[in-house]
Amino acid sequence: MRAGVLIAIGALAALTGVIWALQGFGVIGGSFMSGDSVWAVVGPVTACVGVALAGLGVRMLRTR
Repeated sequence: MRAGVLIAIGALAALTGVIWALQGFGVIGGSFMSGDSVWAVVGPVTACVGVALAGLGVRMLRTR
């Protein structure tokens, strides 16, 4: 159960980070985040944390 939650939260964080990064780079417009360099940094960091959490969840599933 805990592994599944980690995978879900990690996937959501990774997706959110990718969207924030794309907005920060100006690829996705229409938001206060569009073209803002802060989101171009926060987005990839969030995506990496999300991938790490999902990877931890997958690793927990495999060790069972």
